[in-house]
Amino acid sequence: MKQSKLFIKTKKQAPKGAETISHKYLTRGDFIDQTAAGIYSFLPLGWLVCKKIENIIREEMNNLGGQELFMPTLVPQNLWQETKRWETINPPLFRVKDRHKKEFGLGSTHEEVITDLVRKRVDSYQDMPLYLYQIQNKFRNEMRATGGLLRVREFIMKDLYSFNASEKESMDFYNKAKEAYLKTFKRCGLEVTAVEADSGTIGGSLSHEYILFTETGEDKILVCSKCGYAANVEKAGDIKECPNCQSSLEKKNGIEVGHTFYLGTKYSEAMKAEFVDKNGKKKPIVMGCYGIGIGRLMAAAVESSHDNNGIIWPKNISPYQVHLLDLECNGEAEKIYKDLLDNKEILYDDRDDKSAGEKFADADLIGIPIRLVISKKTLDKNSVEIKKRGSKKIELIEINNIVKKIQDEL
Repeated sequence: MKQSKLFIKTKKQAPKGAETISHKYLTRGDFIDQTAAGIYSFLPLGWLVCKKIENIIREEMNNLGGQELFMPTLVPQNLWQETKRWETINPPLFRVKDRHKKEFGLGSTHEEVITDLVRKRVDSYQDMPLYLYQIQNKFRNEMRATGGLLRVREFIMKDLYSFNASEKESMDFYNKAKEAYLKTFKRCGLEVTAVEADSGTIGGSLSHEYILFTETGEDKILVCSKCGYAANVEKAGDIKECPNCQSSLEKKNGIEVGHTFYLGTKYSEAMKAEFVDKNGKKKPIVMGCYGIGIGRLMAAAVESSHDNNGIIWPKNISPYQVHLLDLECNGEAEKIYKDLLDNKEILYDDRDDKSAGEKFADADLIGIPIRLVISKKTLDKNSVEIKKRGSKKIELIEINNIVKKIQDEL
């Protein structure tokens, strides 16, 4: 992609009121644009990051046996009423009324819809297990939307739902999903910890939050450095000692990037989602649900990987892999750009109205893993300057060796 054609206008100053690093850098780098409080557009660079994250999640969910589908945003009132969440879900639903005076809630989560889909199709234990997921917009009527993508009203989420014939099968899958979550976050460049959590209005007897420990996080987590026990303060309450080894607990800040819930039969009993077991007896389906916020994960990556100049994207979710800066604008960079296009994703800064300093500043802000610079100085040596984002080391590489060098670095 040529940067002169890219839909981007970087900014030198963060927007007024931006407090978190991710809000400042994602806005300054023109990855996102705020339409209203807690409502954002993802611009081309930001959308590329989202798609990278989505594809990693999709691969891991498919590896678990998940089948992807897509459910509606508008959920009719009667489905919410079956589980009594029309009035009780927190935050409250965004509600709308159509021209026929029928009421709907904008989907903040989809347990009711997916349970309705499954109860229409599952009759026997032989129809399970079923693992169904979507990647879709969600709406939460937050009282206070702050922190950029960390607390929003409209967001993209992957939500997976499991349906099993027994508690044991359901718990076995829950534990597999936990491992898949940790692998997913690692592939996105994040070191995340699963901590015991309160189930809130989603419900169920067991849940875990997936926490990236960072000073800017709003979640408060109690951690045992001796045995690894961790729980959020809502779950742990006022305990001072680890319940496993009685060591003292340390309070840490973190960002929640995912949440898993063992639901049991809460929704299947309320909505009469039943199956016939091997003995011919009717039983409620055993369920679980598993969520990951795409935008929040993107913001968390910035919170954990940045410096004073901008973002340092983990390579697997970076919008591009290589940022080529042309300081000469004499045609040589164009040739290298075309050669590299066959090998790696590349953003080519071909702008002739920007100084070298402006190009360097934008490259640091945008945070692509590898920076290549072509200048008179490098061309005199038939070379290109290469530097990894976040490193101070700069090398000169002969033009003929660029592709191999980049492959080695990535």
